Amino acid sequence: MKTLIAAASIALMGLTGAAAADSAENYPERPLMLMVSYGAGGATDFQARIVTMTAGNEDALGMPIAIVNKPGAGGRVGWNWMATQAEADGYTLGAYNIPHFIAQSIEGGVEYSADSFEPIANWGADPAVFVVGADSEFNSMEDVIAYAKENPGGLTFSGAGLYVGHHIAALQLEKAAGVKLAYIPNNAGGAGAMKAVIAGEVLGGVNNLSDAYRAKEAGNVKILGVFDNERSDFLPDVPTMQEQGYDIDNTSVNFRGVMVPKGTPQPIIDKLAEVVPTMFENDRVAGKMKAGGSPMHVMTRDEVIEMWKAREATLKELLAGL
Repeated sequence: MKTLIAAASIALMGLTGAAAADSAENYPERPLMLMVSYGAGGATDFQARIVTMTAGNEDALGMPIAIVNKPGAGGRVGWNWMATQAEADGYTLGAYNIPHFIAQSIEGGVEYSADSFEPIANWGADPAVFVVGADSEFNSMEDVIAYAKENPGGLTFSGAGLYVGHHIAALQLEKAAGVKLAYIPNNAGGAGAMKAVIAGEVLGGVNNLSDAYRAKEAGNVKILGVFDNERSDFLPDVPTMQEQGYDIDNTSVNFRGVMVPKGTPQPIIDKLAEVVPTMFENDRVAGKMKAGGSPMHVMTRDEVIEMWKAREATLKELLAGL
């Protein structure tokens, strides 16, 4: 009897594998959904709509991708949903933000980790920047830190949430400058955090370069420093934190891309991993991303897997030392 059960199980597995392969051959047969863990208008939402705009083309997936926003708690709401409720059928995709969801899983209190998802491809690498209102008295990071030293805990500045790239950058700045800052996470994500700076509700903010670039072009903010190892081509006149004397690396740089829930059939993962990077490399996509001040950094599935591992190790070390 055991032999019969084992043989039946093996046969069933073979049928399941064949069905998955057949499903992938015809996939996709209907529109897809990309879940974004942040609100409309923020950098992740803005970029996700651009990089998926060619999905319906015959040389891409042949089906459109609809963006669905599930914001809240710095991304936790959306990623908890993705890990526990999303269908692993290849039609439910998610946008990831690194270091955000990995740092949050290290700190705990969430239902996901890096093992909850399968990466597909990366589209961008968006460094954090320090911004102040256009009429602020601060004109350099030296001015900011001097104020923070004179007013411990009195320098209020916004970010998209706790243990997102903005918060990681803030923690690094506190440590490197030897000051205590008043970081205020904004429930409306990066867009809300930027609005708080522009409205004068806070003295400054840490935000994505892409959001800050558009706000700067509109004359609403000044950008005082970049949390990266090198200056950005979008902001060649803005020095890095290292150039200004603060030992801060690129750990907070926001990598963005596409992932699927764990359990998605491997043939579908393979097909997405083959096609999605070509969507990101489309000339129209690249042009719109550049016009919006959004740095691109396309990586394949294998490259993203290695990046996730490296960032997880770095974040564990960083957060343990703070």
